[in-house]
Amino acid sequence: MELHQLRYVCAVAETGSFSRAAERCRIAQPSLSQQVLKLEEELGAKLFDRLGRGIRITESGRTFLPHARTILDQIDVARASVASNNTDVRGSVTLGAIPTIAPYLIPRYTVAFTKRFPDARLRIVEETTPVLIEGLRDLSVDFALLALPLRHKDLELQTIRTEPVLAALPEKHPLASNDSLSVTELRGESLVMLRDGHCFRDLSLRICRSANVSPNIVFESGQFSSILGMVAAGIGLSLVPDMAVDRNAGCRYIRLRDTRAVRTIVLASLRGRSFNRVQQALATGFKKSHRRFGSET
Repeated sequence: MELHQLRYVCAVAETGSFSRAAERCRIAQPSLSQQVLKLEEELGAKLFDRLGRGIRITESGRTFLPHARTILDQIDVARASVASNNTDVRGSVTLGAIPTIAPYLIPRYTVAFTKRFPDARLRIVEETTPVLIEGLRDLSVDFALLALPLRHKDLELQTIRTEPVLAALPEKHPLASNDSLSVTELRGESLVMLRDGHCFRDLSLRICRSANVSPNIVFESGQFSSILGMVAAGIGLSLVPDMAVDRNAGCRYIRLRDTRAVRTIVLASLRGRSFNRVQQALATGFKKSHRRFGSET
């Protein structure tokens, strides 16, 4: 039994004619008649008596017709429910971000998002990369702002921003007057860095090692604000992403000439999953913001 067969039966009963039913259903009359006949054969009962040029619904047809209409009505209700879900602005969305991105990138965008969708439920999760990837996989997180490299084939990645990595120095450091620096010029300097577990620490170490610099780490922290405070106090130098620059921290920020001294931020989601309208809007908003964020670097 096929849905289109039910529609044809209802159309024939309502129009009183196979030809008019075929016109309503936009199908050739022989095809409609054949489908109704196939349904009658499957049911083992005639639904209509063919009386020359007219038809008359049989007792079996009168019994069957209300059930056919109920099924079609339920299909319409189901379609309307899905359509409503796709246009509902009251849905929920969970956005994750690593700690070296969350306080800098999320506020500027989420304020605009919540104004546009005041009835949406936006949840923010700040966690490390491995935790957020597991959240994407178990669907507890819809999207996550992460930094490359990411070697996970089950993730869909959209580039949001590529920013330079800068050297942060005390204002009175001998190198602080330079317009730019090579990583090799940091050889022998004391460094303050993020602690293990932060992907930006891994990036900083890769930048140093690519220049054959063995970092002398004298202080570790989980926050850039603490790191910049230590730099300003003369404890050591550091590497920081452009978005973490604080002009009031008492540091001098100098661009690195090394081509690897960049960080690429992506919006990650689980490949192949579907999203409601609010979730789609959040992702679209970040993608549209790509040019604006990129122009600020």
